[in-house]
Amino acid sequence: MSEAEPPVRAPPAWDEATLRAPHTQADKAERVQAMFDAIAPTYERVNTVASLGQDAGWRRAAVRAAGVRASDIVLDVCCGTGDMVRAFAAHHPPPRQIIGLDFAAQMLARGTYAGTPTPIHLLRADALRLPLADGSVDIVSCAFGVRNFQDLRAGLCEMQRVLRPGGRVVLLEFALPERALFRWGYRFYTQVIVPRLGVWISRDRSGAYRYLPRSIQTFERREQLAAVLRDVGFERVTTESLNLGGVVIYRGQR
Repeated sequence: MSEAEPPVRAPPAWDEATLRAPHTQADKAERVQAMFDAIAPTYERVNTVASLGQDAGWRRAAVRAAGVRASDIVLDVCCGTGDMVRAFAAHHPPPRQIIGLDFAAQMLARGTYAGTPTPIHLLRADALRLPLADGSVDIVSCAFGVRNFQDLRAGLCEMQRVLRPGGRVVLLEFALPERALFRWGYRFYTQVIVPRLGVWISRDRSGAYRYLPRSIQTFERREQLAAVLRDVGFERVTTESLNLGGVVIYRGQR
C-alpha cells in the first residue's frame, strides 16, 4: 500500500505579489471573500483588541451621522457579523427595518441578533449587484467595506440607486492621518502590531491582517473618496475625522 499523499494546503488569499497592489487584482473580490470567510470566527475579537475597544464607538458615531428616523429602512452593506446592524438597532429611535448584506457566508452565519426588536433581514449578495429595487431604502451604510470593493465607483452607484430621494449614505472607513507624526504612528501600528495581533488571535493563514494595512495605504485618500461620492451623484458630502484622522465618517445625500 502506498503512503497517503499529504493534504495540499490552499494558497493564501493574499501573498507578497498581490499585496503590492491589492486594489488592482482582477480577482480581488474572490480573495476578499475567502479572507473574510477564513477569519469570521475571530473577526469581532480581533477588531476589539486591535482598535483598543474603540470600534464600537466609531460605529455609534456613524449611526448618529445617519440621522436615523423611526420610519427609516436601513441597508448595511458588507454587514459581516452584524456590528453595524446592532448599532442601528440600538439607536433611539431605532429604524423600522434593517437589511444586512454581505457576500461572505461565514461572516453572515456568525451574526447574533438575539433580543433585537427591530426586524432584521440578512441577504447574501455582492455589493456591486444589490438585490433591491430602485429607491427602496432610506439609509445605506458601510463600515470598513468600500475599501474591499472590486469596483469602488460601481459599488457607490449601487448605493445611490437603492436610496430614495433624500436618502443618506454613511461610510465608515480607515484613512491615513494627515499629520506626519500621527501618520508615522498609525503606519507602525497597522503594519507591525496589528498583523501580529491578528495572526496570534485568529491563527489566520489567508493574509487578512497583512492585507489590512496595504489596503489602507493604497486606497483613495480622504478627499479623493469624498470626490468620488460627489462624482457618482451624492450631494452635501461631508467628512468627519475620528481616531486622530485614522478613521473617517463620510456622509452624503441622494
